[in-house]
Amino acid sequence: MRGINQFLVHLDVERRLSSHTVAAYAHDLAMLGEWAAGRQRDPMHLDRAEVDQFLRDIMGGGRSPRSVARLVSCLRSYYRFLVRRGHRDASPMDDVRPPRAIRSLPRVLSMGEVEALLAAPDVSTPRGLRDRAMIELLYATGLRVSELVAVHPSDINLAEGLLTTLGKGRKERLVPVGDEAARWLSAYAERGRPALLGPRSSPRLFVNARGGTAMTRVGFWKALKTYARPLGFAGRLSPHVLRHSFATHLLEHGADLRAIQMMLGHADLSTTQIYTHVQDARLRTLYDRSHPRP
Repeated sequence: MRGINQFLVHLDVERRLSSHTVAAYAHDLAMLGEWAAGRQRDPMHLDRAEVDQFLRDIMGGGRSPRSVARLVSCLRSYYRFLVRRGHRDASPMDDVRPPRAIRSLPRVLSMGEVEALLAAPDVSTPRGLRDRAMIELLYATGLRVSELVAVHPSDINLAEGLLTTLGKGRKERLVPVGDEAARWLSAYAERGRPALLGPRSSPRLFVNARGGTAMTRVGFWKALKTYARPLGFAGRLSPHVLRHSFATHLLEHGADLRAIQMMLGHADLSTTQIYTHVQDARLRTLYDRSHPRP
């Protein structure tokens, strides 16, 4: 597994990919290693026919086209790395194409649902004030939940309405923060966070009531579900749905697609263009519902 370990170190140290991405690559390559070991082969030296058989076996096990497409991308990067490092003369993945995945449109909340969610926390309590500030910030900026829970107090400039965050690949970007979100962040910083921390300290902006530890991705997801359940849309809600809602609502109100790309931290504009399809689908629904001869 020497080649796999070298590749994972390369992803982490040289390409500086996120821990979640590196873990996903490690999981996919562990499957490859297990498959190769069952045939007494080193995954570093598999040929094209063997790689094809591995992919067929994975697909036969019920993996979705999207999952297999990610696996193909992982293997392509892995074998290209081996070629660059002189471990192979050529990659067995050069002309392998992933199965076509059907891309579903992202789930989006309506403006009314967002407003109801924002009003759900009890802001008379430190915990509720924290949750209101987190939901406001997430909807105002479109941050990924991992970026949200990693925010430090020094990352936010309320006077200028800007937030600095590190996205995928540890790339830094500036994101505007609206006045309403800034108001709730200020209230949380003044009254909520000191009460949650007590005599303790924390480098993170958002902290738990117990021990003053940093808020986690899972903890925030659970809080969202708690607030959404009485509103009737807990099954459709996740932190990423708020990110999708942020982008879709901006586009519906005339924001430039390139600006949305920058705020979301997408490396490729084609990733952001999925929101134009959401907008088209909504227009079609409105047309079907309203036109006298749909």
